[in-house]
Amino acid sequence: MNNKIISLMDARHSVPPLVPAGAPVADVRGRHMRDLRISITDRCNFRCTYCMPKKVFGRDYPFLPRAEILSFDEIVRVARIFAARGVGKVRLTGGEPLLRRNVEGLIEMLAAIPGLELTLTTNGSLLEKKARSLRDAGLQRITVSLDALDDATFRKMNDVDFPVSMVLDGIAAATAAGFSPVKVNMVVKRGVNDHAILPMARHFRGSGNIVRFIEYMDVGSSNGWKLDEVLPSGDVVRLIDAELPLVSCDPNYSGEVAERWRYRDGSGEIGVISSVTQAFCATCTRVRLSTDGSLYTCLFAEQGYNLRSLLRCGHSDEEIAATLDNLWRVRADNYSERRQAATVAQNKIEMSYIGG
Repeated sequence: MNNKIISLMDARHSVPPLVPAGAPVADVRGRHMRDLRISITDRCNFRCTYCMPKKVFGRDYPFLPRAEILSFDEIVRVARIFAARGVGKVRLTGGEPLLRRNVEGLIEMLAAIPGLELTLTTNGSLLEKKARSLRDAGLQRITVSLDALDDATFRKMNDVDFPVSMVLDGIAAATAAGFSPVKVNMVVKRGVNDHAILPMARHFRGSGNIVRFIEYMDVGSSNGWKLDEVLPSGDVVRLIDAELPLVSCDPNYSGEVAERWRYRDGSGEIGVISSVTQAFCATCTRVRLSTDGSLYTCLFAEQGYNLRSLLRCGHSDEEIAATLDNLWRVRADNYSERRQAATVAQNKIEMSYIGG
């Protein structure tokens, strides 16, 4: 993993003690800790060119040994500690989270934490088989990554010749299982799949599900990101609006990263996520836990904090909670607001270790 890991204990110097459980903890910009993303596996059966490119990871990449991956008990313990700190939503990511053995068992354990919204992001390859069991285990919402509807483009982007029909079958199974709406995330890369924008909008309009068009981002260091490959979300909205008229919607909640647009005829909505052209750092409430138990306070982070060592070395929940509070208090991340050639070249954590 190309990132620097430092001890969480280093973040505890010269900062206040633990605040009462449930009290909101703000960082230096007044942002509260609300959303925890947990990568439960570094493995993936796709090699998407913007996330886990085959030229870097190959098909037989040596993934983390089992001993270095957080156990279910450790993940649940972390989630409970974060829930007591004010986190209200946990999203399971990867890699591909449905590759983690008995993921339904983990979901059952997490679903028992009071007041926690439990969500998951998947590439959809295993979803047709697992949608019902995920729902029965207590998963509340699901997001599926789908970058094109035409098979040739989709196979090219996942780079393992996986057919789009199986992902569509997975979305249908999730809808039938009661996940409503299913959110469908499309990463838009200029010159690669931008021709697929309108077909995606047409296909999911009226379905009850929501497509979200995401600007291609410079996450990690392996995808060869270039600014001229970014199609601004504003262009996406104008393209769709010209055929399927749109009207802007209010956000569902403070800090929502997707800008919402509904069809004027009432046939549904879309979202756009504009990390490159319209940075939303000022309202970011997310913290990320990697597969090996490293904590990251930004998607574009250069360094993580070794939470696993605290979990495995006898520290109490209170000690860990105090450390997390103190780490968050000094958080000042604003990568997307200061993106430039020098920052793009930084050695950042790969998306496949911390999810999107």
